[in-house]
Amino acid sequence: MRARSQNIAIVSLGCEKNTVNTEQMMFLLSEAGYSLTKDTGGAEAVIVNTCAFIESAKMESIEAILELGEAKKAGRIGRIIVTGCLPQRYKEEILAEMPEIDAVLGTGSYDEIISVIEPIKGSLRPLERYGDINSPVSETGRVITTPVSWAYLKVAEGCDNRCAYCAIPGIRGRFRSRRIENVVGEAVQLADKGVRELILIAQDLTGFGQDMYGESRLVELLDNLSGIEKIRWIRLHYLYPGKINDKLIDVIANSDKIVKYMDVPIQHISDNVLRRMNRRGGSAEIRALFKDIRERIPGVVIRTSIITGLPGEGDEEFEELSGFLREAGIERAGVFAYSPEEGTPAAQMPYPGRETAERRKELIEGIQSQIMDEFTTSRIGSEIEVLVEGESEIGGYNYGRSYAESPDIDGRVLITGKGPAIGDFVRVRITGTIDNEPVGEII
Repeated sequence: MRARSQNIAIVSLGCEKNTVNTEQMMFLLSEAGYSLTKDTGGAEAVIVNTCAFIESAKMESIEAILELGEAKKAGRIGRIIVTGCLPQRYKEEILAEMPEIDAVLGTGSYDEIISVIEPIKGSLRPLERYGDINSPVSETGRVITTPVSWAYLKVAEGCDNRCAYCAIPGIRGRFRSRRIENVVGEAVQLADKGVRELILIAQDLTGFGQDMYGESRLVELLDNLSGIEKIRWIRLHYLYPGKINDKLIDVIANSDKIVKYMDVPIQHISDNVLRRMNRRGGSAEIRALFKDIRERIPGVVIRTSIITGLPGEGDEEFEELSGFLREAGIERAGVFAYSPEEGTPAAQMPYPGRETAERRKELIEGIQSQIMDEFTTSRIGSEIEVLVEGESEIGGYNYGRSYAESPDIDGRVLITGKGPAIGDFVRVRITGTIDNEPVGEII
């Protein structure tokens, strides 16, 4: 199709699921003939795909819109289109409070992006699109924005777990799986384009298929994806701890393609806090699960998410959490200070307060930093497979990732030696560390 005159820029914020939605909008815009640009300066329209899961994400989205509003006022950009979680969550307030916005699309309307581009010009008021957030997951194509060697593969949308602190069900809708054949079909297309690592994403991977087939079909999906010859690695984000079963652990342990890396967000370990959070399973179940995973998957790297300052977290509960983390030796962790989110049950509960939550977050991050440093040091002398991703800013080094590093959140491996190209898999012997990152030489 002949390119249209408009240059469209997209700013994508938030999680990897948002990244996939951004890539789908880029596909629709590209197919319609629009020119896409990374530079917002001079763009005739800027699309901001927002996050509003927690307070910090919400503020990042708002600040991005306000900054673009100033650029619009100065004549440096044209129209502003805001999509995703922020307008979905605050549909009654967003246009009234942010008059610089020309159009909004909720999380059920990403596929309607083309319908608001041209009409904005002649519209006397901002355009709004709020489709059904419980509709089937979109099967729209994507313009992949990640490096050519890896890509996200979204297998489901929404969530049914109803954690007391979480606003996602109200923003993204109920849990909806994609059909197995659609997921596998997209994976084959990605592989044919050069993707070698698939990162499976959903709010709850372990629930895949439950809504559509009446039971979890994650193991079946993994078997199908493992059969794609060109795919080398399959990585799993996020596995709800209360739904991980023996069958899933076995398939991860025995597969030569599913990397020994499990993202299992536990949020806390105290029974009192977990109960208030409306999480399935308690402290004993989590401890037993991690012990089982360690015993049955040698060398496994576990990632988790922790929230400090939740309702019910007193000094005793916090000490229990700190002690568990020291004991469990979880190699990777994202730590967040709790913030009450309007519309969630936990927002009505008393909690220790923002200052306490932030202080405890810093203490947990200190514990985890030590654990991660010890893990990095323990790898010296080992031989690992690394996916090469680029040339380091440190002279004389390339960099890449092993099974133990998920992109953008877990760091990298520095590599010495000539010859590797981006996208190559190489064997590396770890010889030391630089700034707590493993350094190795190609074997």
